[in-house]
Amino acid sequence: MRLILASASPRRRDLLAQIGVSPDAIDPAALDETPGRGELPAVYSRRMAAEKAALVAARQPDALVLAADTVVAVGRRILPKAESEAEARRCLTLLSGRRHRVLSAVTLIDASGAARHRLSTSIVTFKRLSDAEIAGYLAGGEWEGKAGGYAIQGSAAALIRFMSGSPSGVIGLPLFETRALLIAAGYPIG
Repeated sequence: MRLILASASPRRRDLLAQIGVSPDAIDPAALDETPGRGELPAVYSRRMAAEKAALVAARQPDALVLAADTVVAVGRRILPKAESEAEARRCLTLLSGRRHRVLSAVTLIDASGAARHRLSTSIVTFKRLSDAEIAGYLAGGEWEGKAGGYAIQGSAAALIRFMSGSPSGVIGLPLFETRALLIAAGYPIG
């Protein structure tokens, strides 16, 4: 049973390794990730994971295809994957001292084309960040391409006052949900 990971993220590969899973191939799904007008964060996250999985499943018949999408949300607002330091600064300024949600959706499509979906929701609260703390974090570059402009597995962990939910989900692949999907599809996990 071949397992294809529909993501180029090294973090997702590392997370899978934590549960003893090594994908047979990496086949990233490139698609438009623009949220629909008024699209809610959970709906968007689920849609992105499902569309990524479907795109790769069409290229990889007779394989299990695993895709995920992680969204940082403040209320109904979906924060971007920070592409510039200014964008990351805006995200961190907004998140400073506030509670936000991290939604991580996972889709697994089996060789028959059946899709299974799971969603993990975590709550994260940053301490109130000073301008110097934001500048220091930005200088490290960990924010690049990260939803909400931060990576919990890096130095941002020292700025988080509270977290409830799935640490692996906040990083980008909720392992509890992923493992359950793989087992349900008959994938051998020790």
